[in-house]
Amino acid sequence: MTNVVTKHLIVTGRVQRVGYRNYMAYKANQFHITGWVRNRLDGSVEAVVQGTPENVEAIIVRAHRGPPKAEVTSVVVNDGSGEFAGFETLPTA
Repeated sequence: MTNVVTKHLIVTGRVQRVGYRNYMAYKANQFHITGWVRNRLDGSVEAVVQGTPENVEAIIVRAHRGPPKAEVTSVVVNDGSGEFAGFETLPTA
């Protein structure tokens, strides 16, 4: 991929047990994003998203919304790293 960006997200609020990881996986597929998403033991959701700048921005906008039952209070976005072939849902860490 040319012109690829990678971002690391920490999403807090009511984001576990509401389908948030499945939502992110669906949006990743929709926007041709690679990377991963997982729940964290502290109740947040963590993700790394990689793609074109426009598509990464689009999924970050969706991360702020989440699925209907989610109540997102914050999304902290930092630069990320790695190379990914697809988008995975990882075990809780």
